[in-house]
Amino acid sequence: MLREMFETEKVKSQQFQVLFLRNNATQEVEVQEVKQVNFLEVQDHLEHGESVFITSKRSQKLNPPKRKKMAGRVAKTRMTEAYYLDHV
Repeated sequence: MLREMFETEKVKSQQFQVLFLRNNATQEVEVQEVKQVNFLEVQDHLEHGESVFITSKRSQKLNPPKRKKMAGRVAKTRMTEAYYLDHV
């Protein structure tokens, strides 16, 4: 019984995509895929006048919609959270 109380369900670790947009002539973009966001690094980029986008990365399986099923229906959309930071 004690064993059952401490068994936990396996949970997939969430991954994030952090996009750093450079504020220079080339407008470079650096993309990082991380398990934890380094907010000190985010703050550093923001202090230099750059922009940062943070979003969660989920497995992306795209199945094209069937024409018969889509006729007369509104397509279901999947909501995603994204954050845009342009200052501290």
